[in-house]
Amino acid sequence: MKTLHFRGVDPYKINKKSIAIVGSRQMTRYGREVVDKFVSDFVANGITTISGFMYGVDTEVAEKTIEYGGCHIAVFGCGLDVIYPPENTKIYDQIIESGGSIVSEYEDSAKPHLWKFPQRNKIVAGLSSLGVLVIEAGENSGSLITAKLAKKMDKKVYAVPGPINSKVSVGCNELIKSGDAIMALNVKDILGNRVQVKADREIQIPQNMNNMENKIFKALETEPMEIDEIAVKIGESVVEIGSTLSIMGIKGFVTESGGKYYLNR
Repeated sequence: MKTLHFRGVDPYKINKKSIAIVGSRQMTRYGREVVDKFVSDFVANGITTISGFMYGVDTEVAEKTIEYGGCHIAVFGCGLDVIYPPENTKIYDQIIESGGSIVSEYEDSAKPHLWKFPQRNKIVAGLSSLGVLVIEAGENSGSLITAKLAKKMDKKVYAVPGPINSKVSVGCNELIKSGDAIMALNVKDILGNRVQVKADREIQIPQNMNNMENKIFKALETEPMEIDEIAVKIGESVVEIGSTLSIMGIKGFVTESGGKYYLNR
C-alpha cells in the first residue's frame, strides 16, 4: 500500500479489524435499512467501516457508523482540503471527531476528477482487513470495480441480495450468482457465528387504532403499498385512505417513501 495523506487518526492504526462497504449512489429505502442493520452490528463488534465518501451508500455508512459510536475511514478521490461532495462537510468533521480517518493518495489541493475515483477504490479495498461488502449496485456500478479489485488482492467479497426487479440490485445479485461474491444476510456471514448481533426490530402493533387505521395497518404488514394498491386491497375509497394515512403518519405509524407507505418499526 502506498503512502497516504490523512486527517484524524492514522488509518493503519484502526484498520486491523475493518470492512469496506460500497454501494449505489441511488440508494433505496431497502439499501438504507440494510446499511443500518450491518453497520450497527459491525460497530457492536468493534469493526471499523471504510467507504469512498460519495453520495448514497457511502454517506449512509459513514453517518450510521458515527451514530452508533464506531470508527470510520473515508477515502477521498481528491485532496484532503477539497471536501467532495460538499454536502458532506459536516460528516468530514464528525469522522475525525469520532476517532476516524480521512484518507487520500493525492496532494491536499487536488481537485476531484472522474478518473480518480476508480483509483480511490483500490485504496478502499486495500485498507480493509475483512474484505468488501457490496450493498446495492447497478449493472455498471463503480462498486463492482471495487469488488474486482478486492478479488485481485485475494480479499473476500460479500454481497447483499436485493429485489430482482430493482436496477440497483442487479450487480449484487449477479456477483452472488456468478460466485464472485459470498451472499451476506447478516454480519455472521462475514464474522462467524460467535459474534454479537442485534435482533431485528419487530413492528409494534399500535394501540387504540380505529377501524380504518387497523385495515390499512394489516394491509401494509404484507408489503409496502401505494394508496391505490391499499384501496384495492381493503376495498375503501382513495380519499378516505389518503386522509387516514396522513393521520397515521403524524402518529408515527407509517412513513411514505417513493410513493409507497411503510410501517414504522
